[in-house]
Amino acid sequence: MDMTTTEEIKNEEDKEVKEEQNEVKEEKPGISEEGGDGHDGGDDLFHVDQIINGCKCYVDKEGKYRLAEILSVHIRNSKKVFYVHYDDFNKRLDEWIDASRIDFKKPIKFPKPKTPKKDEKKKEATPALTNVATPSTISSQAATPGASANTGGDVMDLDNLNVQGLLSEGEELSREDEIKKLRTSGSMTQNSHEVARVRNLSRVILGKHEVEPWYFSPYPVELTDQDVIYICDFTLSYFGSKKQFERFRSKCTLRHPPGNEIYRDDVVSFFEVDGRKQRTWCRNLCLLSKLFLDHKTLYYDVDPFLFYCMTKRDELGHHLVGYFSKEKESAEGYNVACILTLPQYQRHGYGKLLIQFSYELSKKEGKVGSPEKPLSDLGLLSYRAYWADTIIIFLMENGPETSIDEISSKTSMTTTDILHTLQTLNMLKYYKGQHIICLTDQIVEQYEKMKKKKRHFLDSEKLVWKPPVFTAAQLRFGW
Repeated sequence: MDMTTTEEIKNEEDKEVKEEQNEVKEEKPGISEEGGDGHDGGDDLFHVDQIINGCKCYVDKEGKYRLAEILSVHIRNSKKVFYVHYDDFNKRLDEWIDASRIDFKKPIKFPKPKTPKKDEKKKEATPALTNVATPSTISSQAATPGASANTGGDVMDLDNLNVQGLLSEGEELSREDEIKKLRTSGSMTQNSHEVARVRNLSRVILGKHEVEPWYFSPYPVELTDQDVIYICDFTLSYFGSKKQFERFRSKCTLRHPPGNEIYRDDVVSFFEVDGRKQRTWCRNLCLLSKLFLDHKTLYYDVDPFLFYCMTKRDELGHHLVGYFSKEKESAEGYNVACILTLPQYQRHGYGKLLIQFSYELSKKEGKVGSPEKPLSDLGLLSYRAYWADTIIIFLMENGPETSIDEISSKTSMTTTDILHTLQTLNMLKYYKGQHIICLTDQIVEQYEKMKKKKRHFLDSEKLVWKPPVFTAAQLRFGW
């Protein structure tokens, strides 16, 4: 009797142990219900706690699992969330996700441990590539369109004019590599700081528009915890509370950028703002633009710059559409340091108006100009479109017999930018020892399409502006 009772007790204990083990096995592969990952956990190759910064795993994006790099890990509302960058996708598509979108059944790639750098031996200088034109050689050769790249009379290679300013001497970037770089990078140069890789604001209310930022901007840390921040579209002041913002707007009297209005037509106006005289406003402008320009690094020292702001008018005042900044004294002859059209106004032709205005100022100064390099991805595309339209219109109205120098003097574009555009449009041919400009049927068709479009152009006669002259004391920037 005692023996059977003991065996029954042991059997019951064994059953309880097995049931507990089964329960543990069911919970262990995935996250507990408190974690809330939403996947079944069967046959998982890794656990959510193993995910660290720098590792790569497969993430659900619009119904397809794509390889993504984990840039940051945080805990929000007792759940882990991850900031990811999708391979072969633009940085503007980086986003926060939760664990439910991660495929735990596909392998994870962990970052390689950093090894201390050894002293590398000085490498022998590579011989310069032949027939590759650099900006310095192009500018000197372009005075005569028929000039060749070397004394041997060979054809000048115009495929690599380095318009972006990305290449050092002796390097070459193919068109395929350039397109890939434009597609996958947020801009031409990346910020080396890890914190700058993670977008810190979710939504921005700017006037009547709600905008989703693209990149990191060094706004005060206390604002990064807010779901929405409010920015006054006249003063560009920022607030984390709607009540604070409305209280400020009720007392604010500014209705336009704090500078001189130097251009006005039926569509837009332009204001010139001195960074030294309006430091706070210009710094706020730089903070705002940093949300949409990944390569922009300047947001505090605004004294050396003039800001030209384009606005649209309504019954409330002048609303900022876009702007470009310009150095008061540029040793390289740049006529634009930074240029931006706000996202809510993009794809409406305002970018070309900004670029046209920068060249109108160069014409008033009697100089040729070019934007500061490197350009952002969207900036480069906008400039290429403007250069192409401007050159096509000029050649169709004046004939292809004109020289590169004539185009440069009339448009204030540099010869490097002109040659690059002509080569891109396949309008530059080498014939009997010299380069000639050809108007192809495709160019004629493109010109006819442009004539049909109702595109707005700025009227140079409405520009009321003289090139500013600064004394040595005014150009001494220091604190």
